Amino acid sequence: MTQLSEDQARDYMHKLLAAMAKAGGSDLFIAHDFPPSMKSNGQMMPLSPQKLTGAITEKLAAALMNDKQRDEFATQFECNFAIALPGVSRFRVNVFMQQGHVGMVLRTIAAEIPNFEQLRLPEVLKDLVMQKRGMILVVGGTGSGKSTSLAAMLDHRNRTSAGHIITVEDPVEYAHTSQKS
Repeated sequence: MTQLSEDQARDYMHKLLAAMAKAGGSDLFIAHDFPPSMKSNGQMMPLSPQKLTGAITEKLAAALMNDKQRDEFATQFECNFAIALPGVSRFRVNVFMQQGHVGMVLRTIAAEIPNFEQLRLPEVLKDLVMQKRGMILVVGGTGSGKSTSLAAMLDHRNRTSAGHIITVEDPVEYAHTSQKS
């Protein structure tokens, strides 16, 4: 895997993501001098015995980005976005520089938005999200459930009240279908 076209790099990433999704993994790690690996049940598992070179990790990342994202990465050395693989899942992508090389972490985004009961969210959040005006900030560490909790809150409002909902997210993770809002 010394030379890859952009299409080959994209196909390889899609195969890795499909394999991870099939195995129930949560995160795919792409890094220089390591094999592509997934996290499953808190354990790291290589998806290939072959270590990746810096040139390959750069090509794999570029294959997933559009021109705007490539420009952002070129100036900021970091870029966050979401991608969808039809029939597989959606993924949040974080591309970054690590020890002078491009790296990526791709996290699986659940296909279905969980509800309040599934997440065991406090009932007071239902009242909060139904307010006509205001701003809600959802903060916490990586993997703490911010995006999923917010998606459940928005889904509740979308299903129970007519109106407009505006969110500021980077990247947008959950795609909501219009119901009442």
